[in-house]
Amino acid sequence: MVNHDFLTFGPVPSRRLGRSLGINNIPPKVCSYSCIYCQLGRTSNMQAQRKVFYNSYALLKSAETKVKDAKNKGEQIDYFTFVPDGEPTLDVNLAKVIKLLRPLKVKIAVISNASLIWQKDVRDDLCEADWVSLKIDAVSEDIWRRINRPYGTLQQDKIREGIEEFSRIFTGKLATETMLIKGVNDATEELEKIARFIAGLKNVKSYISIPTRPPAEKWAKSADEHAINRAYQAFKEKSIDTEYLIGYEGNAFSFTGNIAEDLLSITSVHPMRKEAVDQFLKKANGHWTIIDKLITEDKMIEIEYKGNRFYMRKI
Repeated sequence: MVNHDFLTFGPVPSRRLGRSLGINNIPPKVCSYSCIYCQLGRTSNMQAQRKVFYNSYALLKSAETKVKDAKNKGEQIDYFTFVPDGEPTLDVNLAKVIKLLRPLKVKIAVISNASLIWQKDVRDDLCEADWVSLKIDAVSEDIWRRINRPYGTLQQDKIREGIEEFSRIFTGKLATETMLIKGVNDATEELEKIARFIAGLKNVKSYISIPTRPPAEKWAKSADEHAINRAYQAFKEKSIDTEYLIGYEGNAFSFTGNIAEDLLSITSVHPMRKEAVDQFLKKANGHWTIIDKLITEDKMIEIEYKGNRFYMRKI
């Protein structure tokens, strides 16, 4: 039985989209990739076949409830963002849900790993959104397989062709994101290949990122400042509109009602740093006993990364 409390989460601070209400249209952890840096851990259910996961109207109802709660608390929502516990385009009802959300008059974003964009129906679905981000972590086949660990039937050349075609037909805002991992995709040669590919896309803004939350593989380390700068320079030399996406997104998480449910909803796909939890509890007039209780009940876990404590819902 689906717990509808986890179909949407937030609003949360987004480094790209302002205040984002997450749409969780894929259950954990169903994905076409098992990226070495994924904040949700290794993919437990790899697939590349689109299907129905949740009832579209249940997703709408959950979003409506969150919007109402946020409005009552004076919280702003800039985007509905499809950023679930897996790859959002695996949902065959993606376009249907986007259309159902339109009457709520909030812009819609989809953050995708781009693995299924070689399919016309996926491109058509993504065209319904206002803002789409596509993952481009590598161009070389061997590096792509090492960093993204794709489902066996996926072919990178088809994915690249799909990305190029989508950039030609999409009328919204297109973004790419390249996650840099030390010793994997941060060499100058690969960075220049990625830059050449992105430079061929239409009307795109590119983000260079590093892991800011604990990765699936402990050995997956952030690229250093020198590699990040090399990537930035390679992109700018190709006249690509480029920004870093390497900073902490802040602590301005929203409280909409039930403290424990809100925390579990947010941390199901968006681990929170201790400072963020502190501020959230203060805003909601809550206490750390709530966190202790969730940990004791095995609903939440505490983890450390780069000297910081993070809290996330146990999957």
